[in-house]
Amino acid sequence: MDDREFGFGDLTALGPMEDWPIGRLFLAAARLSGPVMWRRIEGHGISPAGFFLLRALAGDDCLRAGDLAKRLMISPATVTSVVDTLERNGHVERHRDRRDRRAVVVRITESGLALVKVTGEAMADDLWDLYEVVDEEDEPAVRRFLIRLIERFGSAQNGRPPGEASTHSKGSTAAPTSPGPRDTPEGRDDPMTTS
Repeated sequence: MDDREFGFGDLTALGPMEDWPIGRLFLAAARLSGPVMWRRIEGHGISPAGFFLLRALAGDDCLRAGDLAKRLMISPATVTSVVDTLERNGHVERHRDRRDRRAVVVRITESGLALVKVTGEAMADDLWDLYEVVDEEDEPAVRRFLIRLIERFGSAQNGRPPGEASTHSKGSTAAPTSPGPRDTPEGRDDPMTTS
């Protein structure tokens, strides 16, 4: 694979991919996963934004557009546009909020629920095939890494310094690790350029 496909410019200075820092590898995988997922979703006749919006409503119906925007990490204008399309296709409806008549909530219809179910089931095997790359003995370490990364990004998204993120999830049996020199502000290396 040509390193330029990752959209990070010329990465030849980092050497072969096997020598890249973890952060760079994660960004490359994340960068490639989006378009692959989007194409698979679009192959089922719905936009990725529409599918994820319907999934959010399938799990928690009657949400305001602003709440959907926060959950999906997209702009309110994008939510409005996606809801307009889904409403035209009969997958959602807008209603006045019973608690606050000034507000409008979005509700998923039976058609929308059916679309989420059919699309999700049709994509399941494809998704498992894409993500089934971790050897069983490596899974606990990969899982700990991803959980810590999610917690760190969650903290940063909420405006907290990375040090305030918990080092392991609730109910985890893994012992928290003590910070190493790279986990301190004065010892932090750029995770995109060092290993």
